[in-house]
Amino acid sequence: MDKLLITGGAELHGEVIISGAKNAALPEMCATLLTNEPVKLLNMPRLHDVATMRKLLENMGVKSETHGERGGMTLHAATPILAEAPYDLVKTMRASVLALGPLLARFGQAKVSLPGGCAIGSRPVDQHIKGLQAMGADIVVEHGYMVAKLPEGWTRLKGAHITTDMVTVTGTENFMMAACLADGETVLENAAQEPEIIDLAEMLISMGAKIEGQGTRRIRIQGVEKLHGCTHQVVADRIEAGTFLCAVAATGGDVVLKNGRYEHLDAVIDKLHEAGAKVEAVEGGLRVTSKGRLKAQSFRTTEYPGFPTDMQAQFMALNAISEGASKVTETIFENRFMHVNELVRLGASITIDGKAAFVDGVSKLSGATVQATDLRASACLVIAGLVANGETSVERIYHLDRGYDQMETKLRGIGAKIERVKA
Repeated sequence: MDKLLITGGAELHGEVIISGAKNAALPEMCATLLTNEPVKLLNMPRLHDVATMRKLLENMGVKSETHGERGGMTLHAATPILAEAPYDLVKTMRASVLALGPLLARFGQAKVSLPGGCAIGSRPVDQHIKGLQAMGADIVVEHGYMVAKLPEGWTRLKGAHITTDMVTVTGTENFMMAACLADGETVLENAAQEPEIIDLAEMLISMGAKIEGQGTRRIRIQGVEKLHGCTHQVVADRIEAGTFLCAVAATGGDVVLKNGRYEHLDAVIDKLHEAGAKVEAVEGGLRVTSKGRLKAQSFRTTEYPGFPTDMQAQFMALNAISEGASKVTETIFENRFMHVNELVRLGASITIDGKAAFVDGVSKLSGATVQATDLRASACLVIAGLVANGETSVERIYHLDRGYDQMETKLRGIGAKIERVKA
């Protein structure tokens, strides 16, 4: 099992290329199940979750091929397809639920294992089930699987008006994909507005889907008889970009993030500006500059376009060494403060009270051995290690590899003293 060894204290300078977004790539891979023609995806990130999804699709019978140029991958879901996602392939990846809607819409049946993933809290699939049932699907949960099929005599799902009890990104994606091949109009209320939703919609439209309203709380989809292949470039990963913004803000320096999108990170950038860092849009990306100790910022996580829960841990690492006190309120996941104990091991002063963490900034952290507990906690500990005195060892970085494309290589390229070693 690999770990990262980090010697803190180096400023970061240079240029980083931001990879394609995991949270766009995974649903877009599942969307290739909607057509029997090849689909070419560009700018695919090299991540463990992407490899797992590819293996899952190949297990169903999807043919796949990688291309050297621009991170290309072609997926071809020609028949026959085994409409099943088994537990042994999806137990480490919650995004496997995204196969449910496309399989049901195109093949009229699906058997998908209840998903696994990071232990950051409950991410129930009941909203997925309710939405697809509203479109006419018969779904039962038995022996750890969601087993779905069309009613007898049906050849397609039916358009429906779906209002979820909460904002759900994967739910919005599942319904949008399923509705593309449904009979009639589907209206999604309380839809997620993330850039990854917009990117998926743009891909589906290029495949022949009729979608409008993506990026708003109401999305309308007119079902079509069939979809065709396309070539689509995966949008840049805003969370990877945000992580590098926080890293440079913490260490000091001057870095250009190629492909970074300012408009995708408004809430995070606003807080960085208030803290004293400078972030600006430049041609082809973002530029972040930081000098001296920043000022701690309180924030509350919420659905997009608010402050993203996927940036909470990284910004907390910045707050830990900033001047002053801050309050971080987590409203999305109930177990997303597991990184706090590890930050405290490095010398941070943080206490937790329910959904709030209270951070008193300290002037310095001290290197120590810490363990990553989930994907974003891993990035948080890397940032803390970059500013800590001495050496920090971050263990269990398989979490990091699920969502960051060669993070240590990119950091080393801008001056960080970091290396991957076998534990």
